[in-house]
Amino acid sequence: MKNVLSPLPWKVIESEYLHNRPWLTVRREKLLMPNGNIVPEYYVLEYPNWVNIIAITKEGQFILVQQYRPGIREICFELCAGVCESEDTSVLASAQRELLEETGYSGGVWTELMRVAPNASAANNYSWCFIARDVEKTGDQALEASEDLTVHLFSYDEVKELLAGGQIIQATMAAPLWKYIALHDKQMTP
Repeated sequence: MKNVLSPLPWKVIESEYLHNRPWLTVRREKLLMPNGNIVPEYYVLEYPNWVNIIAITKEGQFILVQQYRPGIREICFELCAGVCESEDTSVLASAQRELLEETGYSGGVWTELMRVAPNASAANNYSWCFIARDVEKTGDQALEASEDLTVHLFSYDEVKELLAGGQIIQATMAAPLWKYIALHDKQMTP
């Protein structure tokens, strides 16, 4: 990479909350850019951090969930995912809890694959993705009242087909799956 000067942070001159609810918190800020320009109104959405899991059973099946997403009004295939709760001791604990609650699968060997910013220009949170290998069905789903999802098992090739066919469209889930596939396929190349 070329040695290029990095941008400087912007300074917050004013900040106020316009709306503060569990699933929608909006902050309006007045910002001073390093070049002296003032941005009189900049809006930031505040969310808790998220987790998602590329869960693979001992038999090599990938666990995906399918659910309706009101924002885009579509039924989507997704990774098991959820919000990091304040009582969770770590992002890994959040991921393990979400996998068990949404799918009834647990155990296995867990590694962190990546951390992404879902929308760095307008949201303040991160999403961590974990790989959970050799998970087993150990219980039933324990869904929240606002959840209605089904669990599906797919082969590696079927997951690739879903991605390539645009059937996994949630960006925070497609990105780690594409990374997993790129790393996995690279290891398989002679």
